[in-house]
Amino acid sequence: MKKVLAFLLAVAMIASVAVLTGCGGNSGQTKETKSGTDKTYVIYSDNAFAPFEYLDTKTNTYVGVDMDLMAAIAEDQGIKYEMHNEGFDAAMGAVQSGQADAMIAGMTITDERKATFDFSEAYFDDGQVIVAKAGTKLEDLKGKSVAAKTSTVGGEYAESIKDQYGFTINYYEGSDNMYQAVQTGTDIACVEDFSVIGYAIKSGEVKLEIISDQPANVKGYGFAVQKGKNPELIEKFNAGLANIKASGKYKEILAKYGY
Repeated sequence: MKKVLAFLLAVAMIASVAVLTGCGGNSGQTKETKSGTDKTYVIYSDNAFAPFEYLDTKTNTYVGVDMDLMAAIAEDQGIKYEMHNEGFDAAMGAVQSGQADAMIAGMTITDERKATFDFSEAYFDDGQVIVAKAGTKLEDLKGKSVAAKTSTVGGEYAESIKDQYGFTINYYEGSDNMYQAVQTGTDIACVEDFSVIGYAIKSGEVKLEIISDQPANVKGYGFAVQKGKNPELIEKFNAGLANIKASGKYKEILAKYGY
């Protein structure tokens, strides 16, 4: 009888441990935080698009408007994330393939891109300008090549005006590659976002000048996710953006970079 009672007691103890393990274990589960879960989002960005994202050689870290905005919004909303500065094309590809949860890279919101991405509210407005060496005029573009950046609205704008001015287009992966091509004479001019080239010229890093009258094709930059994915991230970005605008943090970040 004693042996039977001991056996039944052992079985009961094992069953109790199993129940506790099944109910109390957190394997494969996420912890609740301010952001809803403990998920760490993977966010991609450009790597040479100052002042929105660029490498600070003194600290060997990426800085810029987008980097600071993302950090401020993440802090406001309790978002955990890791940033990858891999280039604009790479960022778009990573989001489209599901390798990244989102991207923030001075990405212009367009109807065409809305077919592939879901966007936040615009966080900055910008347009395109034509840039060349001092003394170059728009009529000088005829019969020459103009630099543009791949997969960008700047490239689309260049395509839309190439027949008007009679130029061909050479495409480059990064803004710095475009500027170098113009400065060395490979191309007579380049098409770039006004705020970006304005910053580069003002800082003295680029010895070029804007030769078009004013920014054209002005649109907003947006934070983007793969269409139909991570809607909570868009919601939190928008909420955080509204909060940092209300607090003055947004203006503080823009002022840091000369806006």
